[in-house]
Amino acid sequence: MSDGALTVLDGTLLRFVEPHRFDTNGAVKGAEVLELADAAVSSKLFGLSLPESFKSNALKRIKTDAVTFGDGSFNGDDALSKFLEYVNAIADELSDDPIAVAVLDGKMVRDCLEDEDDFAMLAENLFTELDGEDRGKVGKSEIIRALDLMGIDMGIPPISEFPGLNDLLKKHGALGAEMLGQAQFAELLQHILQDLASELAADHIVFIRNIRVINGSKLRKLLADEIQLESVIHEIFKGGDGNDRKNLTERIKLFLRKFLDLPSSDADESVSLFYDLLSSKVDDGEKADELEIDEFGALVKEGFAKSAAVLDGEPIIHNSHT
Repeated sequence: MSDGALTVLDGTLLRFVEPHRFDTNGAVKGAEVLELADAAVSSKLFGLSLPESFKSNALKRIKTDAVTFGDGSFNGDDALSKFLEYVNAIADELSDDPIAVAVLDGKMVRDCLEDEDDFAMLAENLFTELDGEDRGKVGKSEIIRALDLMGIDMGIPPISEFPGLNDLLKKHGALGAEMLGQAQFAELLQHILQDLASELAADHIVFIRNIRVINGSKLRKLLADEIQLESVIHEIFKGGDGNDRKNLTERIKLFLRKFLDLPSSDADESVSLFYDLLSSKVDDGEKADELEIDEFGALVKEGFAKSAAVLDGEPIIHNSHT
């Protein structure tokens, strides 16, 4: 899933990793298998190196750890099997706990520059924002703030992820104290963005964003665990202690908010849209308090399954800062 500067890595790309051909005539060290598998995974994930904690969780899925795996020795066929097992474990980990990344390749910056009228309006709006005292001039160094205001959503990498941005600013003399009018500001911004787009096109910037991606994996696991599921159904069944909880859909929503640690629907539009979509798919039928536990349980299971399907089709993307 990709949307501008936001790309969600959910393991799908790793289902097509090309297997490495190991030498069948000698032993292959486990450390080499791990290194080759990590490189293959990175190449499929836009060059991203996954956090060590994430890789450790993937290894736990196959009942091992980095030290034990690395110290192992395999023949060619077993090495290939371990390679694929590890890659699939990473794919499964991403499926359950997707990662949101920014992939900045200069395209959005080029798109911003392509239409002269759109760029002129952008530059004017930025200039107005920066010229807080309405003097008709801003310092050259305010270009840094302009780039920050454009931000990742317009394809501008933060300096922490792209130190080369400082070099670009120096190249164009954008760190000085000279004052610029609106036309001069727009011209300087244009030159910097043109160079930035070229640099990003030549060497993409990829980094993990501080964003939660909530899909249907946790609910699917709950549906597969009959003992936990029955406990949850009884918990929800007993929850109808007031008129606001008579409605089955409302009871499911209350449970999901806690179970999935959903942000408030007032603070996050995607949560509100999820609830609306869920309400349209779950048929309450009779009031929840008028149902026997077996019938109630069947409807809850159906509600969970539909919720998981909704989240798989439209995951909730939540900025962890908010």
